[in-house]
Amino acid sequence: MQQRPLSRTGREVSAVGLGTWQLGPDWGGVGEDEALAVLRTAADAGVTLFDTADVYGDGRSEEIIGKFLTGTDATGITVATKMGRREDQVPENYVMENFRGWLDRSRRLLGQDTLDLVQLHCPPSAVLDDDATWDALDQLVTEGVIAAYGASVETMDQALSALQRPHLTNLQIIFNPFRLKPLDEVLPLAAEKNVAVLARVPLASGLLSGKYTADTTFDKDDHRTYNRNGEAFDKGETFSGVPFDEGVAAADELKASLPEGVTLPAATLAWIASRTGITSVIPGARSVSQAASNAAAGDLLDGGFDIAAFDTLVRDVYDRRLRAEIHPQW
Repeated sequence: MQQRPLSRTGREVSAVGLGTWQLGPDWGGVGEDEALAVLRTAADAGVTLFDTADVYGDGRSEEIIGKFLTGTDATGITVATKMGRREDQVPENYVMENFRGWLDRSRRLLGQDTLDLVQLHCPPSAVLDDDATWDALDQLVTEGVIAAYGASVETMDQALSALQRPHLTNLQIIFNPFRLKPLDEVLPLAAEKNVAVLARVPLASGLLSGKYTADTTFDKDDHRTYNRNGEAFDKGETFSGVPFDEGVAAADELKASLPEGVTLPAATLAWIASRTGITSVIPGARSVSQAASNAAAGDLLDGGFDIAAFDTLVRDVYDRRLRAEIHPQW
C-alpha cells in the first residue's frame, strides 16, 4: 500500500484509507465484533488512515476505533475524526467552549490524550470564513488537545475558503467519477499549498459498486432511503446527489469498459487515488470482505490497470450524463 505525506505533519497515511460511517447506525447495524474485524482487516492490508466523526453512531464509531487501538499491535495509524454536528449547525455554536466539550468526548472515546487530526464537520460557510474559528483551533494545537486540524466541506467555495488558512492540514471533500468539480480549482490549489485532500463518498454511496439496478432498495433506516432528496442533510452526501436511475446507468457504462479481473469499485478507488492533489481516498466498509477489497484497490496504483484509459471514459460519461445537473451544484 502506498503511504503518502499528510501535509506538513510528519505523518504518512495510506493512499486508500477507511471511512467508518458504516460502523454507526446510518447504514444498518454492524455488530461490534464485525466492526473490529473490519478495522483489523484494513490495518493488516496496510491501511493507516481511519476516518470517523463524533456523530457516527453518536460516538459508537470512535469508541470501536478506540477499543481497536487499545487492543492491537498495529502501528502508524492516524485517526481523523470530525466535530461540529452534535449541536445545530449554526455559526454561534462553533465556539471554543463547544470545541472543548466535543473534543474531550472524542479523546475519551478514542483513548487519545492528543487527537491526531480533527476536522470541522461540514460547518456553515460563515464558520469557515471566520478568523475566530481558526484562532481557536490554533490554540487547541498549542495546548496539545489536537495535533492538527482540517475541514470537511460540502461546496467548492467552502473548500477554497478553507484553503486560505495557513495551518490547515487537510481538506475532506466529495470526489468521485460522479463529482468532478474539485478537479477545476480545489485539487490544484490544495497541491500548491501542500494541504492533504481526503476524498470521501468515493463510491457514491454504493452506486459505483456496480451492483445496483434501478430496482434496488435499501432499509428504511439507511440514508440511501431517507435522504435521497436531502430530507435529513445535504443531498450530495447520498449517491453524490446523482439521481439514482441515472447513476445506475452511468455506473453500468463504466463497469462495461473494465478488463476481466478489475472491479468497478477497485478501478474507481485507484482512479481517485491517482489524481494529482489527492492524498487518500476513504471508502467505507461494513464487512471484512469489503475492507479487504477496498484496500486491494491500492495495488492497481502500481500497474496492471490502464488508469489513463479509465480516466478518459470517466470524463466522457460525466460530460454526457451528469455535468449539466451536478456541476452547477456544490
